[in-house]
Amino acid sequence: MSKYPVMKNFTTRSLNIPFPKKDPHNALAMPIYESVAFEFATAEDIAANFRGELPAHTYSRTSNPTVEYFESKMKALTGAHHVLALSSGMAAISATMLAICKQGDNIISGKNLFGHTLALFEQSLSAYGLETRFVDTTKPELIEPLIDENTRAIYFETVTNPQLEIADISRLAEIANKHNLLLIADSTVTPPSVFNSKSLGVHIEVMSTTKFISGGATAVGGVIIDNGLYDWGKNPNCLAFSKKFGKDAFIARLRKNYYRNFGMPMTAHSANYMIAGLDILELRVERCYRNCMKLGEYFQQNPKVTRVDYPGLEDSPFYDLAMGQFGGVPGTIMTFDLESQAACFQFMNRLKIIRRATNLNDNKSLIIHPYSTIYAEFSEHERGEMGIRPTMMRLSVGIEGAEDLIDDMEQALKTA
Repeated sequence: MSKYPVMKNFTTRSLNIPFPKKDPHNALAMPIYESVAFEFATAEDIAANFRGELPAHTYSRTSNPTVEYFESKMKALTGAHHVLALSSGMAAISATMLAICKQGDNIISGKNLFGHTLALFEQSLSAYGLETRFVDTTKPELIEPLIDENTRAIYFETVTNPQLEIADISRLAEIANKHNLLLIADSTVTPPSVFNSKSLGVHIEVMSTTKFISGGATAVGGVIIDNGLYDWGKNPNCLAFSKKFGKDAFIARLRKNYYRNFGMPMTAHSANYMIAGLDILELRVERCYRNCMKLGEYFQQNPKVTRVDYPGLEDSPFYDLAMGQFGGVPGTIMTFDLESQAACFQFMNRLKIIRRATNLNDNKSLIIHPYSTIYAEFSEHERGEMGIRPTMMRLSVGIEGAEDLIDDMEQALKTA
């Protein structure tokens, strides 16, 4: 009989995931193994490890006990087949693309992406012969005409930032499966306490754990989640590994090549923050979401606010998808508009509690003017095409008291 009973609640499960090995001191918190190398009892053992016959940690650039425990927690909480922890969310995206594509291949991607992901696809990967075909993923009928024999994946963000658009994930999965393509979701905005990618047919999930998972902007990190739904023999770049490793082909290809050779692992200290962050994730998301709803009501009633967008509000065109795919909690990012860019700047400069910063999902509420910052390198026409307005501000809602946030905005709006 298992020591651990069936646990339905996310937080209860997170708090009770056992260590991969028993701690000799019976510590309740996973120790930080800040060690580069790990000793073997015999020369035969270390040789067996290098042949892949004896699983063990050898060197922290390839694996580490603290990082392993974070991966095991993520695996248990998501129901994934495998989880790999990396140095950042961008490392997770980069490693995934390098593992599934080669020169001459292409992917189909949502057109409204996180700025650095867009730069990765348009600038970095294109220089090595990987083409990205951008499309509006909220219109799945536009995807199939872009698919050819060299297409390897459909890539999308569960909620685009800052446009806050949501695609029908089950429909994307249907298209991907029909053409033997990978469906890859960036789920940074919708953490595993509100989103189960496997249940909707997502093959690979990439996530910046810097955001919600870290417990409030405490460390940089990322994960790749393999849901075990894809036949890796259908990807020509993973075929050889599929013959040897079967369902484990993707993670094996990553570990034995890009993860190890490009130096992408998460550090033990970062993993420690992620482990602690998972235990309070559900509580933080719930508090941030309640704040979003209260702020949404405030914005809708304030005559100085000309527009408010949050998919959790009933008047959002994406409300039904938010309810069906994320249990009504489509992240905790909102946007709202004032009459002009000058009014936005004046408002932001008067804020006393809400911080002017560019991160997401911190414990603190953060505000930024995307038009003049994140998308400043794009032309006015390009910003318009991406739905980035000079009158729009993005608010990442934190865990402060909603009444304090509203009071702060109220005093800032008096002269905005």
